[in-house]
Amino acid sequence: MAPKWRELADKLAEQIRRGDYAPGQQLPHIRDLVDAGEGSKSTVHAAYKALEAEGLVTSSRGHGTVVREQAPLKRLGIARYDKAKWRDGDEVAFIADRVASGRAYKRGEQTQSVSRVPAPPLVAAAHGLPEGAEVYARARLVKEGDQPTHTLTSYYRPEHVEGTRIVDPSPGPAGRGGGFRVLYDAGYEIDHMREELFARVATQEEATLLQLAPGEWVVELHRTTWTADETVVEFAIGLHAATRFAWAYDFQVPDSAREATQ
Repeated sequence: MAPKWRELADKLAEQIRRGDYAPGQQLPHIRDLVDAGEGSKSTVHAAYKALEAEGLVTSSRGHGTVVREQAPLKRLGIARYDKAKWRDGDEVAFIADRVASGRAYKRGEQTQSVSRVPAPPLVAAAHGLPEGAEVYARARLVKEGDQPTHTLTSYYRPEHVEGTRIVDPSPGPAGRGGGFRVLYDAGYEIDHMREELFARVATQEEATLLQLAPGEWVVELHRTTWTADETVVEFAIGLHAATRFAWAYDFQVPDSAREATQ
């Protein structure tokens, strides 16, 4: 049998999805639900925290617990990297997600810092470098309005990006088309990549950075990008607030057996 707070959270979640509580509407005060016989103060509080962790509501001092205004951003899996967007246009990846979600964006919603650092073990392994070899780390914090949505730190070999806009610490994307366009102009056209996703509870530091409630989950992304000759030109680690994104992947279904007979 589910605990009382879980039953209450499920009941409220169903009411939110049904439209009984509209986006932007405040849920009842904890005391009101206690008086209505829905459980103790700690039960209602735990239910509200569960709804917050599931991305259905937000809580803040002075505003109470409010139903989220917006649906999660569409985080495109493959289409966001279409070369027509960044090579032939001006649409960097985070902007592609906003466009697909029908949401506005400002270039100032992506900030960055660039530094030359010893490669952590994961980064060194991805690039085939000795642990501790120097790499460039380009760290971005992306927001929607005032709310952070995710971080992304890309690691590059110095010989690939030295002197390019990628190592320019100015705020915003690395110029027209972003980092992939910079690599393309430097003679490193990206050809294929692999993304690995890991779901886990945010650390206290991550929760503070992304403005998450205690216990909220994040999706950690590892992205490895190669040129056609199998040169790794970027390894990136991203941290996404799990409830603020809906991940979408459209791709051609492989048929390796048929290809082998041709």
